[in-house]
Amino acid sequence: MNVIRTDLEGVLLLEPKVFGDARGFFTESWNEQRFNAAVGHQFRFVQDNHSRSRKGVLRGLHFQRPPHAQGKLVRCTAGAVFDVAVDLRAGSASFGRWVGFELSGDNHRQLWIPPGFAHGFLVLSDSADFLYKTTDYYAPEAEGAVRWDDPDIGIAWPDLGEAPQLAAKDAAAAWLRDTAPFRL
Repeated sequence: MNVIRTDLEGVLLLEPKVFGDARGFFTESWNEQRFNAAVGHQFRFVQDNHSRSRKGVLRGLHFQRPPHAQGKLVRCTAGAVFDVAVDLRAGSASFGRWVGFELSGDNHRQLWIPPGFAHGFLVLSDSADFLYKTTDYYAPEAEGAVRWDDPDIGIAWPDLGEAPQLAAKDAAAAWLRDTAPFRL
């Protein structure tokens, strides 16, 4: 596995080894020892989630507050998405900054987003299957969201020629300036 450190401390882009031939491919999508060595910490995943969305759907920017803050290991197994992490950690030199990468069924990339970050993605292909492991269970009382189009964050989302399709809660999400930083 190739581990690429991003501009946000703790957020890692992971590129697993893919072995392919005329029959298809094989890749190891999860290995606890290799993952923990890559992130330099022992994390326990407690929940796997799978979503399918059509082109133009934007999900996010979501987070869960302590004591239910979630780390997420995300990947796209079919189609393609533009995946984003935003630093919400109190005292972080990169607070409010973002990184984004294309994840797809073809490139097999994964993104590790530690607790203290908001996460979202935009579907680039006709549809996309998106899978992610979380380090804490979903807790509705701890969930929050930051606006996908917050000018203080300034995410350069790919232009698909029309406005993204949002859930009502994402359209009504808070601005970064109104979101208390994470104290982990």
